[in-house]
Amino acid sequence: MTTPDLKRLLHDITSVRVGIVGDFCLDVYWFLDPPAGEASLETGLSTLPVSRQQYTLGGAGNIAVNLRAMGVRHVSTFGVVGRDPFGPFMLSVMAESGIQTACMRTQGSDWSTHVYTKPHIGEREQQRIDFGDFNRLHDDIAGALLGDLQRETALLDVVVVNEQVRSGIHASDLFRDGLDALIAAQPEKLFILDSRHLGEAYSGAIKKLNDREAARLCGLLSSPDQRITADDTRIAAEKLRQRWARPLFITRGERGCIVSDDTGLHEIPGMHIVQPVDPVGAGDSVLAGMAAALGSGRDCVTAATCGNFVAGVTVQKLFLTGTASPEEILAIGAEPDYVYNADLAEMPARARTITGSDIEIVTERPASLLFSTAIFDHDGTISVLRQGWESIMEPLMIRQILGPLWGKADEDLNARVRDRVRDFIDKTTGIQTITQMDGLRQIVLDFRLIPPDQVLDAAGYKRIYDEELDRLVETRLQKLMRGELTPEDWTIKGAIPFLEALSHHGVVLYLASGSDHDDVQKEAGALGYAHLFADRIFGSVGIPERDAKKIVLEKILTSLGTDTARHLIVFGDGPVEIRETHKAGGFSVGVASDEVRRFGLNLPKRSRLIRAGADLVIPDFSQREILLETLHFTGR
Repeated sequence: MTTPDLKRLLHDITSVRVGIVGDFCLDVYWFLDPPAGEASLETGLSTLPVSRQQYTLGGAGNIAVNLRAMGVRHVSTFGVVGRDPFGPFMLSVMAESGIQTACMRTQGSDWSTHVYTKPHIGEREQQRIDFGDFNRLHDDIAGALLGDLQRETALLDVVVVNEQVRSGIHASDLFRDGLDALIAAQPEKLFILDSRHLGEAYSGAIKKLNDREAARLCGLLSSPDQRITADDTRIAAEKLRQRWARPLFITRGERGCIVSDDTGLHEIPGMHIVQPVDPVGAGDSVLAGMAAALGSGRDCVTAATCGNFVAGVTVQKLFLTGTASPEEILAIGAEPDYVYNADLAEMPARARTITGSDIEIVTERPASLLFSTAIFDHDGTISVLRQGWESIMEPLMIRQILGPLWGKADEDLNARVRDRVRDFIDKTTGIQTITQMDGLRQIVLDFRLIPPDQVLDAAGYKRIYDEELDRLVETRLQKLMRGELTPEDWTIKGAIPFLEALSHHGVVLYLASGSDHDDVQKEAGALGYAHLFADRIFGSVGIPERDAKKIVLEKILTSLGTDTARHLIVFGDGPVEIRETHKAGGFSVGVASDEVRRFGLNLPKRSRLIRAGADLVIPDFSQREILLETLHFTGR
């Protein structure tokens, strides 16, 4: 979806009229501070003081508030609350959000508002406290709801049917039969069902379900911990499409979504998110995006893409069931980063290699396509002078986050900081150092262990990191200058001969790195291949918005014409260059290098590179002739 297409969609959905019938819930977050507790006079037990609290709509309410946040002006709701303190409060929250609550019913007995209380100590959720598990819908309330729906659905463009809990409104046979008849009587009306427990119900509705639910409905789920692959999901999609004869959406979490409609089977890749994520409510966000798009007359693939963008925004909002504004949706949709081939990435046994080689084919390239331009990442792809940078960055980040607690923090805090840092480094490998340091600054602020006035800016953290890394690199360069080691000792196996072979075949070579520009030039010169790139060496200039790899791609595509991307090949060991190449329409070779041995396959790198969209994966350049032949550089 192009940015203009997305802008038109966000404009059109403002006039869509959506109804939501289902289980409306309230998510309650209590942030506890046990050290501040005191002994209770009545019990002698320590109290659990709540330092902060927040309340957000969940279940069908989360769908409603997501729709409103996206810009949908008319959202009508059909559900039940209890005559308890939470019921009026939830209705007031909905009304304040601009949600129409005239058809929300209150039941005085046998019904408690569905509330999920989630105490937190630090970032860890404790045992949940639930209300509403023993509800029983009265027949008069069920009849009133059905009457409301009968009257209002003619005024709506799309109706979302939400079934969240076993003790909700759909547990009533009277209500369920009535709603089924109402849907069947209006085949021209768009009804979308998202059900946890009643996937086979409401046969006239479009179904949205997750991969585990789909596998269970098709008898493909044999154990609770079974992994549901893309192949399993495709099989389930085809079976359910035949069974229901209606379009369906099967979500796969970070692996994206599979859509089945009259035009066939379509796969929407998941979003690559660098920041920490909170998946609570993500399914509701996806559904809200889908419903709004379908209500505006868009096709199922566009609807799934829209839902993908909405969820991509909301999962980044921690400790709440977040929403996505039009501006946020536009921002993530303008330059989306996707996860590709997730199953293959996690299953090395499925690798398809060229006979007699370690070269893995992920996607086929057109046999007639010739490459005229090649971009190479530097560190880890050609040079290993900076090998071990992670072992410098990780402890540095941990020290800066912990501050005065460095060496004194308890095991739990140490583990949380370490895990956050490792995850961040893993997801940002290949981007500019200044951008990574900007991320470090945000993590320091998130943990709140350092006074705000002592938190450095990105440039300040980068200076500390550069000083430590420069000492390591300089020591290695000195050994090289003294002849104690050779360029082959500091480069990936076969990299320099491969560069020379490409140059011999007339390929124009570019070098792009997230390291500082002067350092890249110096190191490429010391290792003896700077001349192959001439003045086409690009490194970071210390400005996050001017990423060297993006600049090189844009420069090539601008100067050589719009058709250049088809003739562009990029080699890199980091997800960033691979992902940017995929966006530009070029062909990418992921170099899953072992930087310590300088040869052989690094499995974690392989996984990252395939998920980023690599077309080919190699461990090194030692099988030069086979690689050249595979890429059609020989015989020119």
